[in-house]
Order: sequence, then C-alpha cells, then structure tokens
Amino acid sequence: MTLPGMSGTAVAADPAPPAERLPRRRGIELALIVLAVLLCVYGYCAVGLARNGTVPPGAAGYGAGLGVLALVAHVAVRLRAPYADPLLLPIAVLLNGLGLVLIYRLDLQTPDDQAAPIQLVWSTLGVALFIVVVLCLRDHRVLQRYTYVSVVGALALLVLPILFPAVNGARIWIRIAGFSIQPGEFAKVLLAVFFAGYLAANRNALAYSGRQIWRFRRLQLPTGRVLGPIVAIWLLSVLVLVLERDLGTSLLFFGLFVILLYVATGRTGWIAVGLLLACAGALAVGRLEPHVHSRVEDWMDPFASIAAGQGPNQLAQSLFAFAAGGILGTGLGLGHSVLIGFAAKSDFILATAGEELGLAGLAAVFLLYALFVVSGYRAGLALRDPFGRLLAVGLASIVALQVFVIAGGVTGLIPLTGMAMPFLAQGGSSVVTNWIIVALLIRISDCARGQYDGTPAP
Repeated sequence: MTLPGMSGTAVAADPAPPAERLPRRRGIELALIVLAVLLCVYGYCAVGLARNGTVPPGAAGYGAGLGVLALVAHVAVRLRAPYADPLLLPIAVLLNGLGLVLIYRLDLQTPDDQAAPIQLVWSTLGVALFIVVVLCLRDHRVLQRYTYVSVVGALALLVLPILFPAVNGARIWIRIAGFSIQPGEFAKVLLAVFFAGYLAANRNALAYSGRQIWRFRRLQLPTGRVLGPIVAIWLLSVLVLVLERDLGTSLLFFGLFVILLYVATGRTGWIAVGLLLACAGALAVGRLEPHVHSRVEDWMDPFASIAAGQGPNQLAQSLFAFAAGGILGTGLGLGHSVLIGFAAKSDFILATAGEELGLAGLAAVFLLYALFVVSGYRAGLALRDPFGRLLAVGLASIVALQVFVIAGGVTGLIPLTGMAMPFLAQGGSSVVTNWIIVALLIRISDCARGQYDGTPAP
C-alpha cells in the first residue's frame, strides 16, 4: 500500500488479529471427574456403614472400577474432543455412580434380586460405546445423511415389543432366555436424528409458507407435504400408547418433536397445537385403555387403596418416602423405600434418593440434570449448522423430558409412566442410551467451541 507523500514506498498493512480460541478446560474436567468418583465411593461406604456397621469389602474395587472407566472416557475426550464442554462427562459419571450406590443400597434388602452387578456391566458397556462414538464420529453432520434411515430403524424398534408378552402391564420389553432389552430407549436417539434432519431441511416451509388459520396471524398451516409427517408422528404416538400401554414413551417422542418444531420455526403456535394434540390423545386413551386408566385413577387418588383397607399402593409408598426424608434425609441406607416393591430400583429410584438424601439432596440431583441439559442447549445455540443445533437441543430435551415425566410421576404431579430415570434407575438399555447421548453432545460441543472465532453464531 502506498501512502500520500511517500511515493514508491510500500507500507505493509497491519496483520489481522488472531482468531479468538476458547480454553480447552480438560484439567477442570479431570478434577470434576475425580470429585465425582470420590463422592460415589463415599456414598458406597456410607451405605455399608449404615446397614452393617463396616465399610463394604468391595468399596476399593467399586471405586477403582468407576475411576478407571471415567479416566478412560476422559482420555478419549482429551484426544478427540479437546474443546468439549467440561461439565457433561463429570455429571454423567456422578449420576451413574450415584445410581449404582442407590441400587446397591436396595440390593442389601432384596438378596434374591441383585441388580447392582448387572447395572455395573451395562454401565461399562455404555462407557465403551461412549468411547467408540467420541473416537469414531469425527463430524456430527454425517448423521444428517441417515435422516430417513433413522426413522425406519426407530419405528422398527418401537413396534418390535408388540410381538412379545406384556411385562407389568406394558409391552416395552423384549425378553429372550432371561435376557431383556428395551428397544424404545434406542429409538429415542434415532428419532432425535430424524427430527433434526427433517426439520433442518423443511424449517423455512414450516415457518413461512402455508395458509393463515382464520384470525390467528401467528399460526400458518403448512402445505400437506410438509404437514403430513407432523400428523403421522401424532398418530404414531397414540398408536404406541394404545398397543404398548406406554404413556411415557408416547409423551416423550411427541414432546420431543414439538420442542424441535418450535426451535426450528420460532413459532409459539406450534407448541399450542402440539399440547392440544397430546392432551386429546392422552385423554382418549386414558379413558379407553384399562391399564392407563388405572394409573390415572391412582394419580387422582393415591390413597384410595388405604381407605379401602388394601394398604398403600406404590405411589402412596413413594409419597410417604418423600415425606419421611424431610429436608436433609434419613441418611444413605437408613430409609424404607424398599417397601415400594418391585419397581423400587427402576421407576421409583427417585423415592429412595428423596427419602435418604432429603429435599436438599434431591435438589442437588435435579441441579445436576439441569446443568447437563443447559450444557446441551448451549452447545446447540453455539453451532452454525441447523442440523447440529436441532440435534443438540433434541438430545438434551430427551433427558429433560425423561426427568420431568419420571419425577412428576413418582411425586404425584402427573400419572405414573414406565420410564427409567436417566443414569440413576436400573435398566441396561437406558444407561447405554444415555451414555450414547453424552457422547453425541460432547462431539457437538467440541465442534461448537472448537470452531469459535470470536463472532457469535447466527
């Protein structure tokens, strides 16, 4: 560049400032993982001291096993996702470890039904798949190529349990030779991929095209080609609810679609439409399907069985457990939530946490879930590609919806469902799926933070 008065003299322009890079914070992640493992080992020892007066003989092995799994997962993140959110993995480790402690605590009073060793095996498998996803999935946008393959696979997994006998009134499990699996857990991730891919491709048509509905200016009805899948999803959710008697799964994936529809279009009218359709389907099935109807009746009057002289049902026992916990809880190993019955380690695991950790401990658990969900939302908002943004929001919303539906059911806020509390409850399919969700969110957050150059995402 030549300046006036300096003929023939070239002056080099100032170099552009270097792009701003965010800190990796892997050291913070490692410190939080160590703290999470120590808290879980402390809880394991506290249960043994409360029940038997001695430290459990397997405490060292439990701590070493959990620590090794967490450390290997951390190394995988450090190598392949150095810019990932440092909260996601430690929160998953802490919740998974706490779940093992609570299941072990209940195992001590149910010697004929030992679930903690099996849950540890499933947790190991979940961490292994977590490592595979983090190491092998270089770019989350590759998943967009499999949008329609994902929905076909999800539908197959949802329909498959219909061919098998019902368990506890619901057809959501496949049991073969003593081995059980819940296909609907894996279908959730596939549905999130499909919803994200479909809405990313059709978000403009959903937001700006179509006819205005009467006097509602903010709500436009899209064309039949675009609206068809929305109606199909609603009908499918009702069909699953009718055939499998599973209120939780139906609410989950329909709620997931409504959330992503709102995120993709920014139109609040879709939330109203989604809620109306969900309420209409739930009301119809709740009146016509006996199993769902009985759960609705228990929700409306959880103490009716006591008044009838039949003793407390599971929901009533759960409410008693929460009441007995008070503010600070009875202490690990000193509660009576085992009286809830066969679902104490699965559907009602939160009642054990509420009784023995109290309101303070339960609030801490909910805070961990909230931080996990917020981290997923934050990763999605930082991305520049619509598919990744919707996928991150969808995966985080799966966890948020599960926590709301399960916590609402065991506390009497909504009717009971057959879903598993993420990471805490007994359930191999659930814990494996949750670790896959963590891996995908870590991959997405690494992409979001690693490509940050100082300018906000559009």
